[in-house]
Amino acid sequence: MSELKEPISRAAREFAEIVRAVPADKLAAATPCEEYDVRGLCNHLLFWMPRLLAAAAKRPPEPLGEGERAAELVVGDWADLLAAEAVELAEALRDPAAWQGSTSIAGGDLPAAMVGRMALCELVVHGWDLATATGVPARYESGAAEAAEQVMREIGEQGRQLKAFGPEVPLGDDASVLDRVVALSGRDPAWRP
Repeated sequence: MSELKEPISRAAREFAEIVRAVPADKLAAATPCEEYDVRGLCNHLLFWMPRLLAAAAKRPPEPLGEGERAAELVVGDWADLLAAEAVELAEALRDPAAWQGSTSIAGGDLPAAMVGRMALCELVVHGWDLATATGVPARYESGAAEAAEQVMREIGEQGRQLKAFGPEVPLGDDASVLDRVVALSGRDPAWRP
């Protein structure tokens, strides 16, 4: 999975820019991720990013506590923290050991390579969610969107079975790569607040 290291780093940098640009007055705005408003989605990301990082670094799993719904993480310098965690996750995934063997997340074991694939999709899809909900541009150029599309095609059906993704949204042949990634996750690329 070494071919994903650079796309993940690029996706993390773009994600960090999006997160830092989220306007404070848009935290209650709806997102394309139906179960979350902007604050809820940021809380979700702040809850799971350290857990993905621990899994990538093969450290003991972060405790789940009472879960993300009970956590109030969108406080203080939350955007800088989330941006830094995304970049730190990408850095951890540059280590070849992060992709080998197995690791743990949320109390369960999984192939270590899956963490990197999950991270790429989280950074691109949820970055797009935040950008679309708040009017911040989302570019995901330089191979990040292409790599995310490849991964979504590989794991999309499993994600739908686990209810992590909705049904794929049909698109025309002229759809952009980023639109195809979003559609594979079950989101409508034409969604607007």
